[in-house]
Amino acid sequence: MTEPTLHFTPCNDAAGGHRMAWWQWGNPASPHLVMCVHGLTRQGRDFDELVKALLLRADGNVRVVCPDVVGRGASDWLRDPNEYQLPTYAGDMLALLAQLQSEHPIATFDYVGTSMGGLIGMVLAGNRELPLPAPIRRLVLNDVGPVINPEAIQRISAYVGQSGRFASVADAAAAMWSISTTFGPHTPAQWMELSRHMVVPASQRSADGRAKVAPEAGVEDHAFLLHYDPAIGTPLRALTPEGIAQSEAIMWSLFDGITAQTLLLRGAVSDLVSPATAQAMTQRGPRAKLVEFEGIGHAPTLVAPDQHDAVISFLLSP
Repeated sequence: MTEPTLHFTPCNDAAGGHRMAWWQWGNPASPHLVMCVHGLTRQGRDFDELVKALLLRADGNVRVVCPDVVGRGASDWLRDPNEYQLPTYAGDMLALLAQLQSEHPIATFDYVGTSMGGLIGMVLAGNRELPLPAPIRRLVLNDVGPVINPEAIQRISAYVGQSGRFASVADAAAAMWSISTTFGPHTPAQWMELSRHMVVPASQRSADGRAKVAPEAGVEDHAFLLHYDPAIGTPLRALTPEGIAQSEAIMWSLFDGITAQTLLLRGAVSDLVSPATAQAMTQRGPRAKLVEFEGIGHAPTLVAPDQHDAVISFLLSP
C-alpha cells in the first residue's frame, strides 16, 4: 500500500461530539496494531516515511493507524478551545481503539508518539484502569517526557495559532521551516513532502472547522491555510507555573506506572527534554532505552533512515 486510506471515528465532547480522522496503512486485518500520534501542530501524515519503511520490514503484515488529533488535519475543530487538552485527546484515542477492536481484534498493540503524541501515549500506557483492547506492548516516546522545559513552552506558544494565509504550498513550507529548523537537516524534497499535508486550500475548510472532501464547484483556490485550528494553543498559553508543576507530578506518576518496553528518542540539542529528564526516564518507571540524534532539536521527524530504523528495530525485535 503506497497511500493510506482515510477514516473517521465519532468522539464525545461537552458540545455534542466531533469526528476524529485517521489514516490506515498495511493489513487492516492484522492483529498487530501500531498507532502513531503526532505533535502539537502536526497531523497523521507526518509518519508516512516511517510507516512505509515499517511495512517493508514487516512484509506488510501489520496494521498502522495514524490519527489526526482533533483540531488538526481532516478532523473536526472543537467548539470549546479549552478542551484541547490531554483528557480529550486520550478519550478520542480510546474511542478509536474501540472501533478498531470491533473491526478486527487487536492482539499486539504498539504506540509511537511524537511530543504531544507521546504525552497521550503516557496517559494510555500509564493508567491501568483505561479500557484498552490490549496493553501497550512497546512504547516509543519521541522527544518528550514528564518534564517540559518552560522555555520550550514559551517558544512554541509564540507561534501556535499564527496560521496566516499563503499564496502557495511552497510559501507555506518556507514559513513553516522558519519555525521548524530544530527538526534538523532535511532535503528540500523531504521538507516539501512533510509540508504538503500541513496545508489545505481555503475552499476545503468550512466555517465550522470541518474539512471538506473536495473544493466547491467553480471555486478556485488562491489561498492556502495551515491545516489546524488556531485555537489549539489556547490551553498552552493559559499555563501557569503552578499548573506546570502539577502537570509534571501527574505525568511522572503516569510514567512510573508504564509497564510497556519503552524507547525514548531525543534530539541531542532538544530544548523540550533536558538531558537530566532523559536520564531520569532511563532509571525509573519502565527504564526507557535512550537513543539520541546529534544535531537535532525538538523533535526528530523520523524521516531520516537512522531515525526510523531505530523505531522499527525496536518495534519488530523479538
